[in-house]
Amino acid sequence: MELVTQSEQKIFGGIQGVYTHQAESTNCKMELSVYVPEHIEDEKLAVLYYLSGLTCTQDNVTTKAGFQRYASEHKVIIVCPDTSPRGTDFPSEHDAYDFGSGAGFYLNATEEPWSANYNMYDYVVNELTALVENNFPVDSKRAGIFGHSMGGHGALTIGLKNPEKFKSISAFSPIVAPMNCPWGEKAFTGYLGANKQDWENYDASKLIASGHASPNEILIDQGDADNFLTEQLKPEIFQRACEKEKQPLELRMQSGYDHSYFFIASFIGEHIQFHAKNLT
Repeated sequence: MELVTQSEQKIFGGIQGVYTHQAESTNCKMELSVYVPEHIEDEKLAVLYYLSGLTCTQDNVTTKAGFQRYASEHKVIIVCPDTSPRGTDFPSEHDAYDFGSGAGFYLNATEEPWSANYNMYDYVVNELTALVENNFPVDSKRAGIFGHSMGGHGALTIGLKNPEKFKSISAFSPIVAPMNCPWGEKAFTGYLGANKQDWENYDASKLIASGHASPNEILIDQGDADNFLTEQLKPEIFQRACEKEKQPLELRMQSGYDHSYFFIASFIGEHIQFHAKNLT
């Protein structure tokens, strides 16, 4: 898989790059950012995959979160893919912020026309990881996943279903029960159809209840001043599921914080430290 360099810049001793490639799973050109800390020749590093939220591209977290300082400190590669296929121009694809462009929900769509391109689950789990492992100094046995909002949903569901690949999971303000919130109901109906049994495969709370687990404690940070907390995010549903199934979880309600990248920037250093410890 050919990786085309769009830009590379030095920051905190490492290299922050932006790249494109032609993806088979999404049948389009995809963009991603990769930060590689300074390291000795032939050294293999732990890797974290960060999944962004609704309306975002790779650029939001790369330029706003300040993760490079902490990734350099802990010698962890950070990979940030886009949130959906681009350039497909299906009818109504760009009409709403919470469905279509910028809103891939990290699933494999089964409904037309979305099923031809909206396969973000396969993209992240299989194609993206292979691309990164083939082009960067990654120790594939030390990989974790985290994300924000829709990307927190993606990190939880992908991590829980692939514990052999992603040894560590965390999230900021994740959509933990998409079957029980307007964002999830809209996306799942459009991408997966009306059969709610099919939705359960992409609902983190349902996955915990059905026996999926992470080998390590899961970390979630949630701002208590988040405008979406009550209607869309509902962390208590996931917390109850984890308690029932004895999945270790640290849910931290952060006083006064909202849903923005100011919140993420405040705690992303602690998340990278959390993953680095799990992946040592």
